[in-house]
Amino acid sequence: MDRSDAGFSEFVAGSVNRLTRFAELLTGDPHRAADLVQESLERAYIRWPKAQVEDPHAYVRQIIVNQYRNWWRRRRDREVLSERPPDTGVSDDHAVRLAQSDLLRRALATLTARERAVVVLRFYSDLDVAAIAAETGIASGTVKSTLSRAMTRLRAFPGFDESLTGRER
Repeated sequence: MDRSDAGFSEFVAGSVNRLTRFAELLTGDPHRAADLVQESLERAYIRWPKAQVEDPHAYVRQIIVNQYRNWWRRRRDREVLSERPPDTGVSDDHAVRLAQSDLLRRALATLTARERAVVVLRFYSDLDVAAIAAETGIASGTVKSTLSRAMTRLRAFPGFDESLTGRER
């Protein structure tokens, strides 16, 4: 890992889109996700010269999860989601993708912050239980039970289809 400013700039340029998408799935809000990534990259930049990490993506993802958890704890009011996405008048294919994305976001919004983090790390970042445990600081058994509870809640969500997560049962 290049510990210089140029090395950090190169890392950010190559991974900001992937980190932002991860944060969007985690928060359900593209604006909050952008703020979360920015805050996390600022924290990573401060520690960059001294960080002893093998995988900088995992390192920043962990910062994002921690920042999200802290934000969720401080948050007093919960977002209110509508039952349907707004009618935008766009093409059917695009409208279907938007509807699926909206459904997935609404389904994820029903989960606790921990459940949501575990689901996103498992299905979006494609991490195994051990990696999720290491990244979140949660015991492997707790990761498994949290994932199981979360998937039960998601399956019960009206209209939810597991193909939205990229995984079939």
